[in-house]
Amino acid sequence: MSAYQVLYRKYRPKTFSDVVGQPQVTVTLRNELRANRLNHAYLFTGTRGTGKTSCAKILSKAVNCLSPKDGEPCCECEICKGIDSGEIFDVVEMDAASNRGIDDIRKIVEKIAFTPERGKYRVFIVDEVHMLTTEAFNALLKTLEEPPSHVIFILATTEVHKLPATILSRCQRFDFHRIQAQDMADRVKFVTRSEGCEITDEAALLVAVIADGAVRDALSLLDRCLSLSSSVDVDTVRLAAGLAQKDYLLSLASACVNKNSERAISTINKLYNDSKDMSKLCDELINHYRSLMLIKTVRNPRELLIMTDDEFDIAFDQAQTLSLADIVYALDVLQSAFERMSRGADNRIELEIALVKLSAPELDSSIESLLTRISALEKAVKCGIPAAVTVQETKPAPTGNNAQPVTDTTAPVEKEKVVISKKEISDIPAPSPKPSPAEPNPPAPSIEPAVKVPDVSAKVAEETKPAPAPQRQKSRTKADMDSIMQNAQPLMAWPEIVQNLKQYSRAIASSFEGTNAFTSGDYLLIDAKTDIPFKLLQNSSQRENLRQAVQEITGKRYILGPYRPPEEKVIEKNPFDNLAEELRTQGIEVIEE
Repeated sequence: MSAYQVLYRKYRPKTFSDVVGQPQVTVTLRNELRANRLNHAYLFTGTRGTGKTSCAKILSKAVNCLSPKDGEPCCECEICKGIDSGEIFDVVEMDAASNRGIDDIRKIVEKIAFTPERGKYRVFIVDEVHMLTTEAFNALLKTLEEPPSHVIFILATTEVHKLPATILSRCQRFDFHRIQAQDMADRVKFVTRSEGCEITDEAALLVAVIADGAVRDALSLLDRCLSLSSSVDVDTVRLAAGLAQKDYLLSLASACVNKNSERAISTINKLYNDSKDMSKLCDELINHYRSLMLIKTVRNPRELLIMTDDEFDIAFDQAQTLSLADIVYALDVLQSAFERMSRGADNRIELEIALVKLSAPELDSSIESLLTRISALEKAVKCGIPAAVTVQETKPAPTGNNAQPVTDTTAPVEKEKVVISKKEISDIPAPSPKPSPAEPNPPAPSIEPAVKVPDVSAKVAEETKPAPAPQRQKSRTKADMDSIMQNAQPLMAWPEIVQNLKQYSRAIASSFEGTNAFTSGDYLLIDAKTDIPFKLLQNSSQRENLRQAVQEITGKRYILGPYRPPEEKVIEKNPFDNLAEELRTQGIEVIEE
């Protein structure tokens, strides 16, 4: 019975077309092989598990293959099979992490003088080349610059910045990128099917996210998952990786958002009793708050976040309740705790302290905590409770919890100041016994179907036809709307809101350039010179975008409407009064009988 071979070795790429997610490397190498334009020294750089060593071995086979096909090794000739099995000594692989001295490099220099035994080239693959000593680099330098024509060097490293500039200048460099999550998930599903097992799409994507761009790590994790079950789902992956369930993670974040330290500590205690790794849990929380940060700062965060739609909706709701300063502060606290864990501190205690700080920022006296609290105060000032708006009438004001009398301190005490739009003068009932019908107002541009500020009199009149006193109800509604306009205060943050609106729609934002806005209670009233912005906002999605932009800056959702500046109504006097007033100005006393 043959020994079991782990998946990352069993499914190591044999050709360039098998390499996942590195077209910038594989395409160039295939073109060089097709054109027979080989370099004498290559440098492969990148993070772990991205295919550096695999591509080095494929290249060593391709240059020695007896029957290459379109820049690819055939994998069928004796040379290809011998290199795969390690029987061909023309390909030398050295680990510089354990062979880093000058004597090890001298052995390579001695072998260079010999011609290949069976292949066309002698290929020297030096892995983790950054671990070589300074003397070893100096010994390799001259040989690397002018090797014999039958020698090819392939250097691989994860820390290219540690290589001397003299080495870098003598190599053709290829940078291996982190593999995209979706590409890696496809590879994981391919390997699972090849093993006769099943895996869900969400589980494959979670494996890819945990692997963080390294295929080798992904296949190692898949190996552990298949040891647990031949049918792999998300719960299997979390169990194999020792991760907390997503609902616990969201519960922890929710407890911090809601400043509920008791629930946060209780959740930590449950996860600890379930043998969850506290350092991994802290790392997951860091990634979760990073997702919240991207939601707050990036125009299309959904493309950058690897999570299900339901998880994204929850994260989006949490992000809306936090300011960017809150999120950055949480990242700083969790990152500091994670670093202390790596230095030997008690993982559970460090995580508990971090969550208590996030749940009660007043306990933290650091500069970051103070800045976060100042940001919260600024937000509270912006979202201060506005004064309630009531109707001023000659009759007693309505009673209620929010009802407050609104008075005009500039008006004379003995007279009531009447404020009314010029367009509504015709709505005042005539003194004749049979009043003439009121002339309807021209409709103003409407934003909110539920609140049509300019045309409210016509709507109220229509809705109150059966009422016994329609004229009184109509006047009261007009007075209500006039009071809203009179108590409207300029919204100083409006330019910032217009700028914030650009992330949703630049066309809508540009139409609001140069406009002003006012707030009155729950109303946000927009003052525009044209009706173009209001026509654009007749679309419900655009209205929601404007509400969202306003809420992100002010923290409050308003009822939208157009602003109509209040105007005083001048009541025309009858001819006798006009004549009497003119006579009095001339010193003539007028006696009324």
